[in-house]
Amino acid sequence: MIWWAAIALFQQTIALDIPSKNPNTSEADVAAGKKLFNGRCAGCHGPAGEGGKGANLAVPRLTRAQEDRALYRVIRYGVPDTEMPASLMDAHEIWQVAAFVRTLGRVQSVAVTGDAANGASLFKGKGGCIGCHTVGLEGGRSGPALSGVGARRGAQHLRAKLLDPSASVPENFRMVHITTRDGKTIRGQQLNEDTFSIQLRDGADRFHSLWREDIAAITSERKTPMPSYKGRLSDSEIDDVVAYMASLRGDQ
Repeated sequence: MIWWAAIALFQQTIALDIPSKNPNTSEADVAAGKKLFNGRCAGCHGPAGEGGKGANLAVPRLTRAQEDRALYRVIRYGVPDTEMPASLMDAHEIWQVAAFVRTLGRVQSVAVTGDAANGASLFKGKGGCIGCHTVGLEGGRSGPALSGVGARRGAQHLRAKLLDPSASVPENFRMVHITTRDGKTIRGQQLNEDTFSIQLRDGADRFHSLWREDIAAITSERKTPMPSYKGRLSDSEIDDVVAYMASLRGDQ
């Protein structure tokens, strides 16, 4: 009992030593944090924090780190039973990374000119978006869920994704070609990978999990199966779909 009490007291002391608010949030700190993030975190979380092997950080509220002190602790000590490791950065650098991470979930308020109601019809009809993306309880699963996309992505980003979806693709939504040692070939969307295995979903919506020791070759296409809507939808229709997606705030 004395041992556990000592551990609890030590943990409380650590928590009290960490400021409740980030003391390093200047523009220079955020810029430095972005460089550190790109070098140390982007490999798992994506350059824009959109997720991959690591969690999606481009959200308004981080479940594990709603307060600055909690975010510092996650970066500093990692997350037990996950691939999130403890950091070797010093305290100043950790706060700078935390300052940058907070910017990933901010969406600038930009007026949209489209008709959201018509955009919803295009999303579910002519555009065929609902076949791959989930909104609320409806939709496919081969693309990212979009129920709260308007809360974490600005209109400019949404428009860019509609016109050039392969310009920036999260690691876990890229297409890969795999050749196994027994001569089989599989092409599909990469879902996850670790040191020993890789998981993907093929075009027929079949799930595959392969041991790396059974793979002869693997090639990433660095692109997404999502088509460009440039030319598929008119400019006004693009405006409408953007307006609809910008209205999705996770309350469907």
